[in-house]
Amino acid sequence: MSTFSGMMWLCLAVTAALGIVLCKLKKSPGQVGSKVACLVGLWGGAYLFSPSLFWGLMLFLLSCLLMCTYFSSQEFLPVDQKAVLITGGDSGFGHALSKYLDQLGFTVFVGVLHEKGPGAEELRRTCSERLSVLQMDITDSQQIKDAHSKVVEKLQNRGLWALVNNAGIIGLPADGELVPMTNYKQCMAVNFFGAVEVTKTFLPLLRKSKGRLVNISSMAGGVPFEKMAAYSSSKAALTMFSAILRQELSQWEVKVSVIQPGGFRTNISGTPETWSKLERDILDNLTPEVLEDYGQDYILGQLDFLKIISRSGSPDVSPVLRDIRHAVSAKRPCALYSPGPMAFPMLCFVSFSPTGIFDYFNKKMCHFTGGVPKALTKQA
Repeated sequence: MSTFSGMMWLCLAVTAALGIVLCKLKKSPGQVGSKVACLVGLWGGAYLFSPSLFWGLMLFLLSCLLMCTYFSSQEFLPVDQKAVLITGGDSGFGHALSKYLDQLGFTVFVGVLHEKGPGAEELRRTCSERLSVLQMDITDSQQIKDAHSKVVEKLQNRGLWALVNNAGIIGLPADGELVPMTNYKQCMAVNFFGAVEVTKTFLPLLRKSKGRLVNISSMAGGVPFEKMAAYSSSKAALTMFSAILRQELSQWEVKVSVIQPGGFRTNISGTPETWSKLERDILDNLTPEVLEDYGQDYILGQLDFLKIISRSGSPDVSPVLRDIRHAVSAKRPCALYSPGPMAFPMLCFVSFSPTGIFDYFNKKMCHFTGGVPKALTKQA
């Protein structure tokens, strides 16, 4: 009885201590909360199932080892004039990240779609002279080559420490059958093929510095949300590409990380003018049979879903910036980061729950009242 009582109090004490650590470190990168929560769960299990104090102590030592390993991974390398290239710096994550890394002392190269646009001008006005704005449409091979030449010219014999492939588009979310092939191809061109070409172009500079490749994917690249077939497929391709390169580039000591944000508000959804064009593209590319089955009212209602996306999520992107900084600067960066309140739980949910259960709860959580296709209305 005394042994069981000692075990009980030991487990409760360590669980409480780990809970305090979780609260203290909840803003740290790399899914600290999930790691500490796992340790808390281990101690709960030890309390219930451990037959002796000895095994409880063994678990305690293992937990300490895991915590020490984790804390060592939080050590940041010195900036030391390290150079970082970021794509998609006109707005959103790329724009905020460019300012953030500039403030930390990095030499920042920012690829933008519009060199004379408001986003680029703001970066020139508010950032230090270490930051350079580069015209770089990542679907244009010549612009990628030109940007590479300018980076090499400025770095001279130095390597590029990090490449952050951030540029991306979402297109018009709609039922997969309704999305034109041009939209599928555009999402792949920007979100996947563009990132691949930029990576291939700049990898020799990353190998030279034994640096970092950071690809900004999305929670939607791992969680199958309705109406996101084009966007999610392109981000899933980028995630798999990153995982394979992480293994291949390890022999060069180049570290590869994927960021899968979820629940943040950026202007990736575009402008009302862009929405209208995408809507016209859908209507112009439908066959008479598909148009009849879905109905024009249902199709036009898809635009409301895009408006919901543009207004939803947190405007505070600092968790994403902290995780990217960790991927760029930490001595031991993580392979995967999932900033956002829903990203990590949703990725776990889709990984471990039966398909039918996931589909049911996903419909409940992401319910969109965009109407019902015309043919189904007639059947009802």
